[in-house]
Amino acid sequence: MQKDIEITIAPSDLEKEAEIKKLLSIALKTDVSRINGYKILKRSIDARSRKVIYRLQVKVFIDEPLLNEVFTVNYQDVKDKKPVIIVGAGPAGLFAALQCIENGMKPIVLERGKDVKQRRRDLALINKEGIVNTESNYCYGEGGAGTYSDGKLYTRSNKRGDINKVLQIFVQHGATEDILIDARPHIGTNKLPHIITAIRETIQNAGGEVRFDQKVTDFIVDFGKIKGVVINGEEKLLADAVILATGHSARDIYTLLNDKGILVEAKPFALGVRIEHPQSIIDAAQYHCDIRSEFLPPAYYSLVEQVGSRGVFSFCMCPGGIIAPCATHENEIVVNGWSPSKRNNPFANSGTVVQVTLEDVPGENPLRMMEFQMQIEQTAFQLGGGHLVAPGQRMVDFVEGRVSADLPKNSYLPGTNSVMLKETLPDFVASSLKNALPLFGKKMKGYYTNEAILVGVESRSSSPVRIPRDRESYQHPQVAGLYPCAEGAGYAGGIVSAAIDGVNCANAILKFG
Repeated sequence: MQKDIEITIAPSDLEKEAEIKKLLSIALKTDVSRINGYKILKRSIDARSRKVIYRLQVKVFIDEPLLNEVFTVNYQDVKDKKPVIIVGAGPAGLFAALQCIENGMKPIVLERGKDVKQRRRDLALINKEGIVNTESNYCYGEGGAGTYSDGKLYTRSNKRGDINKVLQIFVQHGATEDILIDARPHIGTNKLPHIITAIRETIQNAGGEVRFDQKVTDFIVDFGKIKGVVINGEEKLLADAVILATGHSARDIYTLLNDKGILVEAKPFALGVRIEHPQSIIDAAQYHCDIRSEFLPPAYYSLVEQVGSRGVFSFCMCPGGIIAPCATHENEIVVNGWSPSKRNNPFANSGTVVQVTLEDVPGENPLRMMEFQMQIEQTAFQLGGGHLVAPGQRMVDFVEGRVSADLPKNSYLPGTNSVMLKETLPDFVASSLKNALPLFGKKMKGYYTNEAILVGVESRSSSPVRIPRDRESYQHPQVAGLYPCAEGAGYAGGIVSAAIDGVNCANAILKFG
């Protein structure tokens, strides 16, 4: 007999099998000897009361042996099958490639950047010398932006596709099984490159191709039908299906499509700063303690406030994390955050952003939101003073309108420069943040403090451009065979949702292509 049940357990007992069995026997009112095994389905922390606990959803095996299901995907040989061009080797592109193989098609993945190993050298130049390689950086390269932005796998996209399959594929390629049960699964930047490499090898071993330094510079379109792409301005690669999974920062692709008269649309996005606190402040607030227990992970938070007609919210929160320079071009500042798998850095950071609507940037130009985004990033670069030094300000100083006399120690490696951040941000963004931050402080004790630093700008929360597609066939309404995909097209927001969208595009090719 199998039963699903929820129990609560002290953090110190989480790894104790005997204690878990004891709690299960009490909850089920059955003798512990009858419990032959159990499987934890979901695990989450409940810190709503002063006594922090774990909540476990458990499948219990009573009077029958524990059954461990084995997940496998057998990828067939597709080297001589129908080719599908996939532009971009981020999660959408890689999972689209895996699904193409399952569907009996040959994926040819074109990545403008380098493989994960070679990317590291360019990231070191960004962090240490402020030098941006415009084709290899935190956004461009194998694995996409997520590879070096720590692999957060939390998503609400359960209606779009099979989340569990995506997570299982990550496990199959080296991720720990914890991601299958944690309420907020996370891999860690230190582990992701090996997993991405393993996925690439699966694609290649099945006869698919993954090519690096292959920048798509044109689309070959004939009578409203895609025929292929041009690579690096020279090589033509032909196929009658192209999945466009370039990520939210490939501005040249948006410009190319617009210049060719292929429909793109302006899209709302969010803009703000990355806010960093000492992790100890967040731990104390969330766990109601002076010092975090050794049995608890660094604490997480999520905050949202409505300021007038605008939403202000935190996202991409990185416990024990680092603020990273994520510009894709020279003379611009973009910040993001990541955490290693152990989340053991002394700081906690989160993007804190304000909604930007189409009405905020009036006009008919479909690229106007992108150009607005670029303008903000260039202003941030100028205020930082060059070499990717970022503009910064202490939190209370920002709200009260004074330049910080100094800035707290922080994790942003290229360095920070004390400025009035309102000079970087549009008035409506700055005023919304100023109103929201003290309110966040009322929701979370210790949050509103001058020990926290605001670092600008967090501007790549999502794509400022949407590439339209048919809701059923996933194809562009003007170009048959062109499949706009995931974050870069405006249809996803994170690793798992992007992976699901890549799978859906591959399945659409099988059905409609």
